[in-house]
Amino acid sequence: MKLRVEEQVFPLAEVFTISRGSRTDARVVVATLSDDVHVGRGECVPYAHYGESVASVIAQIESLQDDLANGLDREALQARLPAGAARNAVDCAFWDLEAKRSGTPVWQLAGLPAPVAEITAFTLSLDSPAMMRDKARQHAARPLLKLKLGGEGDIERLRAVREGAPDSRIIVDANEGWDREAYQRLAPALLELGIDMVEQPLPAADDASLAEIERPLPVCADEACHDRSSLAALTGRYDMINIKLDKTGGLTEALALKREALARGFEVMVGCMVGSSLSMAPALLVAQGAAVVDLDGPLLLARDREPGMRFDAAGIHPASPRLWG
Repeated sequence: MKLRVEEQVFPLAEVFTISRGSRTDARVVVATLSDDVHVGRGECVPYAHYGESVASVIAQIESLQDDLANGLDREALQARLPAGAARNAVDCAFWDLEAKRSGTPVWQLAGLPAPVAEITAFTLSLDSPAMMRDKARQHAARPLLKLKLGGEGDIERLRAVREGAPDSRIIVDANEGWDREAYQRLAPALLELGIDMVEQPLPAADDASLAEIERPLPVCADEACHDRSSLAALTGRYDMINIKLDKTGGLTEALALKREALARGFEVMVGCMVGSSLSMAPALLVAQGAAVVDLDGPLLLARDREPGMRFDAAGIHPASPRLWG
C-alpha cells in the first residue's frame, strides 16, 4: 500500500468571517492510498481551534507509512490515530479505495440506503447588518440560510437578514461567542424572527449552565461534540449535535456517532469545514435524513475541484464515482 499526502489550497469567493477571525482561502490536506491498481482519496481541513495545522496533520498521516507496510486497515486506523482531521482524510481514503477495488459504492459497503440530494444551508459570514442584509437579499431564494454571529450587534444582524430573506428558514452559529446571559436575552428575539436553532452559543468548556436554563430556542452542540465519547456530557445541555467528519475522524466514526446520538434522543445536523467537494462527498452519506444539513463548503470557494458535487434547487447531490466513493 502506498500513501501520498499533500496540501492543496482553494481560494474563497469572498472573505469568510466568524467570531474567531477571517480567512481568504481553504487549506486542505489530501491523503491518497494506492495499491498500484486502484486509488482512494480523502480530504480533511486542519482546524487551529482544535490544535491542528496543515503541518501537524501531514506529519500525523505520514507517521502511518510503516503501519501501512505492516497491513494497517481502516478498522485498525480507528485506534491508531485519534479523532480529528488526519484520521478523517485516511479513513475516507480507505473507504474510497475499498469502493474502487470492489466496484461497489461506499453506501452499499456501509450498509446504507442509496443516497439522495439533501437541501443544504448556505452560510452568510459575520459582517455589518447592512452587508448581511444585502447578502441575504442575494440568496433569498435559498430555502435555508445559516448566519455567523457572536458579537455586539447580533440582534441588528438578525433583523437585517430576516428583512433581506423573509421566506428562508434561518439557523444561527455563534461559534462560542455568547455567554449564558446573552443566550437568555437573545433567544426570545430569535424565536420572534423565526430562527430555527442556534449552534454552540456558549464556549464548549463553559456550557454546563445550558442544563440549568430553559432552552426555548433549540441548541446544537458543535465545538462540544467530536465523537461518541462526547455524548454523555451533552445530555441535558443540547438538543442537537453537529457531526463533522473532521471532528469525528472520518466516515466510520461519523456513522457510529449518528446512530448513537439518535438512540440517545438528539437530533442530528451534519456540517463541514470550508473544503472542496472531496470533503462533502462522504459527509453527504451521513447527512441522509438529518434534521439540518450544512454542506455548502464548495459554494464558498472561488473554484472547486473537477468533478465537483452538483448543487441545484433540490440541494447537494451524491458524488460522481470519479470524485469519491
